[in-house]
Amino acid sequence: MSEFIDVWERIRRCAGEEFTTATGLPFTYRVPGDYLRVTRDGREINRSLSRTNFAKATAAMPADRPSDIKDRQGSAYTWAILMDKRVRRDDW
Repeated sequence: MSEFIDVWERIRRCAGEEFTTATGLPFTYRVPGDYLRVTRDGREINRSLSRTNFAKATAAMPADRPSDIKDRQGSAYTWAILMDKRVRRDDW
């Protein structure tokens, strides 16, 4: 498995690309620092998802569904990003 620093770099590189939640809702995100901001339906959601949040969620991967990481902030978005092939590659 890659070091989390590699996973975070892949998350950063995918900023602005479209992702889809488990229920099929499309979203994008931006990474202005050690956190990301999600945009859905053209509006930014009032929540930041930290790098630490993703590091902790990565330890639980692979997860079958967002509820498997419900203890993480924004589990629907966190799961969708981490389980996307662009981010996870062959790590989990």
